[in-house]
Amino acid sequence: MSKQPTSQHVCQACGHVERKWLGRCPGCGAVSSFVEEHASAGPKSSKGGSLAISRPAAKAIRITDVDITEVPRRKLGMGELDRVLGGGLVPGSLVLVGGEPGVGKSTLLLEVAKRLAHSGLRTLYVSAEESTAQTRLRAERLGALHEELFLLSETDLGVVASQIDAVKPGALIIDSVQTVYAPELDSAPGTVSQVREVTTRAMQLAKQRGITTLLVGHVTKDGGLAGPKTLEHMVDCVLSFESSRGGPHRVLRATKNRFGSTAELAVFEMQGGGLIPVDNPSALFLAERPRGRSGSVVTATIEGTRALLVEVQALCVQTPFGNPRRTCTGIDTNRVALLAAVLERRAGLSLLGMDLFVNVAGGATLDEPAADLATAVSIASSLRQRAVDPDLIIFGELGLAGEVRGVARVDSRLEEASRLGFTRAVIPVAGTATVLAPRGMLLVRVATIDEALDAAFS
Repeated sequence: MSKQPTSQHVCQACGHVERKWLGRCPGCGAVSSFVEEHASAGPKSSKGGSLAISRPAAKAIRITDVDITEVPRRKLGMGELDRVLGGGLVPGSLVLVGGEPGVGKSTLLLEVAKRLAHSGLRTLYVSAEESTAQTRLRAERLGALHEELFLLSETDLGVVASQIDAVKPGALIIDSVQTVYAPELDSAPGTVSQVREVTTRAMQLAKQRGITTLLVGHVTKDGGLAGPKTLEHMVDCVLSFESSRGGPHRVLRATKNRFGSTAELAVFEMQGGGLIPVDNPSALFLAERPRGRSGSVVTATIEGTRALLVEVQALCVQTPFGNPRRTCTGIDTNRVALLAAVLERRAGLSLLGMDLFVNVAGGATLDEPAADLATAVSIASSLRQRAVDPDLIIFGELGLAGEVRGVARVDSRLEEASRLGFTRAVIPVAGTATVLAPRGMLLVRVATIDEALDAAFS
């Protein structure tokens, strides 16, 4: 006698399981997030096919006997994307791409499918949200028509498995993981159990058959990937595709990468012919920089292996309220409050009763302490109503005693600034004794915040 399907209530935010429905999840605190799901005992699909295959049991070996030959990577020919992936796609890897609706996830993956097909790798593109005709129209616009690119419009995981057996692709793209479902599970597509099941079978497929697999994932209203955190734990690489404040530019970041760095960043521009890599993001972030205006300072930050120049803007105004506000975009508010306290105590600037607004222009984000000195100088520039030299770049960490501390990779920052025409740089004394100035650039080494302010406004 066959087992009857079991019933359980699963939180759609974190995957917490309860036998009864609860109004608030004890795991993550989400309200009304429990959905009743049914899971039958049988693992087989009603339409045949399974993404998992049987294989001999693995045996333990000595760690010294493990082959450490470099894993071959397949470069896509897009320098920006290859850098974020760590040098290209690894055979048998599982990559999850997330982003808001309309940001261009499908366009990006169709571009990837085109380049994989042109390199001779048979690619299967499973479109669970569009028909094959719709995908063909977009492929014509992107120039992605190729004999080695196969399309499938299907949501049933069993049918997808049977087509994988028939086509035998070297790369698989599923758009999206929330719309594909396993028919043996009674829960609706997109629920935690369905997403976990589809991802698990895709992982087994990627590892056992060596198929490079890319999954598209939806995001929640908070910007996080929809589904439980186990979804991110199962994949090898998690890419976040973001829009730069609704403009044509897109930013791709790796939040997890087992085969490369997670500090890399890629910038693309959305055009009629698809996504075009931006080879010089620094010029993009500084394109609309006002010259000769107070409160504007350029700094150099490191994103992975590249140096980026970004503009830090500050605005100090008299507050009409009892408590002055500290409003920040693109930089940590607590860090700005700390820098404001250092300016008051160590540099003698009076910020009492002043609303302070700090913004990193272009939608960039500053996470490293090397931006401290530029942020402090921009606040002082707005307060004094004095503009700094537009050809001046500033970077360095600021301590609570008012000292300017050294930062890493000074040479890379200076080379990028020199390439974009900056002629003077305020840098820390610490760690720069052997640093040589690029041709046509004057270096001003400072040890305290007072020296930095004197150099910036001289």
